[in-house]
Amino acid sequence: MNLNENIQTQLIDQLSSADTSSEQLNNALRLLGKWRSVLIQNTLLKHHGTTVMQGPLSGLEFIKQSAEGCHIAKILGCYEQPLHPYIEEAMSKGYKTILNIGCAEGYYAVGMARSMPNTKVFAFDIDTKAQATCLSLAKLNQVAERVQVGALFTHIDFAKFEKDNVLVLCDIEGAENHLLNPEQSPALKSMDLIVESHECLSPGITQSLMERFKATHQITLVKDNGQRSLNDSPDWFNNLSHLDQLLATWEWRSGATPWLVMNALKKNA
Repeated sequence: MNLNENIQTQLIDQLSSADTSSEQLNNALRLLGKWRSVLIQNTLLKHHGTTVMQGPLSGLEFIKQSAEGCHIAKILGCYEQPLHPYIEEAMSKGYKTILNIGCAEGYYAVGMARSMPNTKVFAFDIDTKAQATCLSLAKLNQVAERVQVGALFTHIDFAKFEKDNVLVLCDIEGAENHLLNPEQSPALKSMDLIVESHECLSPGITQSLMERFKATHQITLVKDNGQRSLNDSPDWFNNLSHLDQLLATWEWRSGATPWLVMNALKKNA
């Protein structure tokens, strides 16, 4: 079953239920939005293909379907737009190593490897399909020799990289609260981090992480109000209805997912 068929099945289940509560209707609305965005995705692929259009990862040859979640915003190049200045800054720093924990299909792992020719990227995901897709994407973009794909990453693994100049890029659906602990993993104290904090899944996690790293890192909290913009939108996009334009840039988020950009105050020599 493809993504569109899966969404349609869920939608039929929602609408055929006897429950007509506000929650049920809201769930149905979200599914309708996802279904419509998948149809718009087909329009994008027809008119533009899979090359990322703008943003710090522009030029990345991407895939026809993401491992999970939204897809159009990634190709448009407006995905996680509030984070763009910090991704650009990170790519200018010349890290020896990037640890991309929760790499999914490799959007950041491969996209950053393309722009950082002296950097080795270690990409981790517990989903075997995501691992395979990330490896294929690295080959497609001719950076496979610098992108190593693995599965589960645990707190003891940080010690393997403690002598490197490291950026940790972490998106693991709330498990960051368990993984990112400088008391358990002292190597983290000298590593820079960009972390997606899944406040919508675990309320209070953002403040907990900030408290945990405030003694060793300069911390910037990056919030997201959901607004997106395109520098030079193509004609096919401009000809969409306003609702379809919104759905094209919608990232399917169910709640707040701010980012923490944490730069170590003291680096290893």
